[in-house]
Amino acid sequence: MKRAVVLGGSIAGLYAARALSDHADDVVILDAEDTGEGGTGEACTGRGAPQRHQLHALLSMGHTQLERWFPGITGELVAAGARLGTGPEVQFYVDGALKAPVADIRMLGATRPFIESRVRRRVAALPNVHILQGQARGLLFGAGRVRGVRYSAAEDTSAAPGHGSELDADLVVDAMGRSSRLGSWLLRGGWDHAPLDRMRIDLGYATAVFRRGDELPGTVVAHASPGPASGYQPTLSEPGAMVAVEDNRWMVVLAGYTGHRPGRDPGEFLARMRRCVGPLREIADRCAMDGDVRTFHFQESRRRDFTRLRRFPGGLVAVGDSVASVNPVYGQGLTLAALQASCLAAALRAGAAPHDPAWDYFRRAGVVVDAAWQVSATADLAQPHVKGPYPRGHRLVRWAGDKIMEASVIDSRVNQAFMDVVHMRRHPNTLTRPRLLARAARVLSTR
Repeated sequence: MKRAVVLGGSIAGLYAARALSDHADDVVILDAEDTGEGGTGEACTGRGAPQRHQLHALLSMGHTQLERWFPGITGELVAAGARLGTGPEVQFYVDGALKAPVADIRMLGATRPFIESRVRRRVAALPNVHILQGQARGLLFGAGRVRGVRYSAAEDTSAAPGHGSELDADLVVDAMGRSSRLGSWLLRGGWDHAPLDRMRIDLGYATAVFRRGDELPGTVVAHASPGPASGYQPTLSEPGAMVAVEDNRWMVVLAGYTGHRPGRDPGEFLARMRRCVGPLREIADRCAMDGDVRTFHFQESRRRDFTRLRRFPGGLVAVGDSVASVNPVYGQGLTLAALQASCLAAALRAGAAPHDPAWDYFRRAGVVVDAAWQVSATADLAQPHVKGPYPRGHRLVRWAGDKIMEASVIDSRVNQAFMDVVHMRRHPNTLTRPRLLARAARVLSTR
């Protein structure tokens, strides 16, 4: 193809641009943010992603995909101050109990802006990728496909939907996130928008940064969550996580639902940390908080199922949060973006024509999104205030998940299988395999 245009320059758009750089003569990233000289992202304000400065997790599969698309970037990140946690340096707790160790686990400790700026630098350095500062205003339709986009200068907020500059494209990628206007643009062009599934969860989370010294030298990641023993409620320990990040800092996040959502008060934040597991208590007692507590409210998980449409214009795909955004407690967002880029690349390698409807891509991406949704929805439905919708097979998956989670605290092989699903290396259905359930039953019977 001659030109692909990616709408949005956050991590999902950057991954998509990298994948498209192997298939298009020219890739343009249309980004409303000021990405600084050379498009490196050093000047990004983060206004397009209010959760950008919250703690983000790069799951093991996400780390694998990051290295796949940008070989050697892990070494760059670590050399610049990121921490790479392996084996016992990555700790997961359930109901206050440390889970059995998993030897091959790998997680990267770094803030999202730190990772994103270096990914942007790699993408901007590609000879056929260009970053254009501007605000997408609509799609250009013709002959049953999207043939380009209409845009205006980023600072021009007065441009009417039918006015602005035009940019022709063989393929347009919507990477505009949860605020995507793709649905209204499709309706305006005479097409249907994709059906939207919603699950209201009413989650709140808060992040604070602490100065890191020589405490906890063998810890890079510590994550604590409620489980079956507490009925998935914060009665045995507070849900939270901490990660060693660049510039010798700890980043700590606390989470809660409905009336248990954390606030901005530093004293309250420290008090909740002291009700969490040992590593978070130690940070609260020994480290100085650096800056304010930042909060974020996540009302509902969403996913758009493009495969349920009967007709769709060619020359158009969607990635990232514009397709699905699920409970951020499970850290799937960055990994989903990377996997969707891999799905797009696979569809193009298989011969998908950019001017045709992207059914092959949407089917591939749907498998990944459905897996992430199954993990988050199963856990969210354990909360008494979450009322559905209940996915097919929910009772079996929930029952199997409870047994596997209980056994994962004391058996490394069971925990390996569980963590493979959590880290998106295996499909959630693998947790219902008879051999794994039998092992979990034997482990639990000998407690």
